Amino acid sequence: MAKRAVKKVQAAAKPKAKAKPVALHPLIDKGNLGKAKAKFAGGTLTCKCASDPVTVTIASQTAHNHACGCSKCWKPKGAIFSVVAVVPSDKVKVTANGHKLKLVDANATIQRHACTGCGTHMYGRVENSKHGFHGLDFVHTELSKDKGWSPPEFAAFVSSVIETGTDPAMMPAIRSRLKKVGLPPYDCLSPGLMDYLATHAAKLSGVRKA
Repeated sequence: MAKRAVKKVQAAAKPKAKAKPVALHPLIDKGNLGKAKAKFAGGTLTCKCASDPVTVTIASQTAHNHACGCSKCWKPKGAIFSVVAVVPSDKVKVTANGHKLKLVDANATIQRHACTGCGTHMYGRVENSKHGFHGLDFVHTELSKDKGWSPPEFAAFVSSVIETGTDPAMMPAIRSRLKKVGLPPYDCLSPGLMDYLATHAAKLSGVRKA
């Protein structure tokens, strides 16, 4: 009995293992989101294929880079979130093996073009001329070896990760982790982007002058 009591005391005295932070995305999990380079002129995105990769050249800095929890965005294997930014469509050019690209969903607002070899989304274009994001392409700068892209600034559609299989019980820990790494979590887009879309809608309806 005495030995058992000693073992219980010893077990209670042992420090508990520290829980690992919730894994969200390789870039976010590193804890260093990077820094935008002054006068950054862009770079090249490359798909995951070992041979004949698709390359896309971006001739501009990105904007509104963010973590996205929606079910449509491309995510690296094991990631809960994608990391995606926008760039003017006229600054995006497929520079190699464009024949491997295929439209993921013709009915989606964002027309995502993915490599048929590795499945990586290379760019997503808003073709609807009446949409507030018309003229913008959505890109994943983690596919580039170039340094200096704008870093993630916030997290969007956070609750949507439940739709892709995440346990709802994990949501408090996920939101806490996002805040800790400096990405304010929103269940839609950031206030700035929501204001941008609302302003566009107001102009279309005539409430505001174009």
